[in-house]
Amino acid sequence: MSGKLYAIGVGPGASDLITVRGARTLAQLDVLYTPAGKADAQSLAHRIVAEYLSPNTEIRTYHFLMKAEQARKEAVWDRVADAMQREVVLGKQVGFITLGDAMLFSTWVSLLARIGHQPWLEIIPGVTSFAAIAASSAMPLAMENQTLTVLSCTSPESELEQALRTHDCAVLMKVYGRFATIRSLLGRMGLLDHAIMMSDATLPTQQCWYHLDECDRQLELPYFSTILVNKNWNASR
Repeated sequence: MSGKLYAIGVGPGASDLITVRGARTLAQLDVLYTPAGKADAQSLAHRIVAEYLSPNTEIRTYHFLMKAEQARKEAVWDRVADAMQREVVLGKQVGFITLGDAMLFSTWVSLLARIGHQPWLEIIPGVTSFAAIAASSAMPLAMENQTLTVLSCTSPESELEQALRTHDCAVLMKVYGRFATIRSLLGRMGLLDHAIMMSDATLPTQQCWYHLDECDRQLELPYFSTILVNKNWNASR
């Protein structure tokens, strides 16, 4: 089979943070599948990779439902997974792009569960948002014998607290909508001086907060907002 499917992590936002392998692969695709959070809208991932695409590449944009019944979500995943496999059978070079890394909190994983680990599949890793945040803020993710946990703030508060007590360092993703709860939790645990928060990392709209105790509890955050915690690092400036 000459066809191939590439799942490509395109990084946190800046187009020059795509890997060399990712950029080279994008340039030779026949078809590119791009996820969109809203119907009839170009995705951020598509905007990131636009400069690397051949003018001959066909674009297929799918609206992946974020807040819908599970059956409706699965129907979209089924449809996209089937469509990509049919294009591979036809001998095409097919790509699917996703923000950050394809194997971390990504829609791609739902497609992978349907496609399986095939000989015609290649997954190209990407720079995670929290790696970019750590670099931009000069805050280590973990040092020496420290342990690191990556959590979604959609988890119950009790689970977040247990993880923060167990580990030296933490990446708290999906802070949007739960900032007041997370800030209070960090305050109770004496971790506010060891935490920073960044939104829209590497994008022109990037914002960073080094003093979470001074932030309004009702602060309205962009969707892409993440907190880093390192118990052995004073994050305040």
